[in-house]
Amino acid sequence: MLAGKLILISSNCPPLRRSEIEYYAMLAKVGVHHYNGNNVDLGTACGKYFRVSCLSIVDPGDSDIIKSIPGDQ
Repeated sequence: MLAGKLILISSNCPPLRRSEIEYYAMLAKVGVHHYNGNNVDLGTACGKYFRVSCLSIVDPGDSDIIKSIPGDQ
């Protein structure tokens, strides 16, 4: 199983789901970033036509997304 490098959570993710994700991310020592937009904005940022309330980055590739988020490295 692949471990994620970073988890993004939208601002309107339900509180119970948000706390579960944060808990499991803490156990796996994976960074969590709270996205300022809602789930529609996060889906659009991913290039998808559906809502995304949370997303895990498994392989950042050539992007600098993990380096660009302060404190989540």
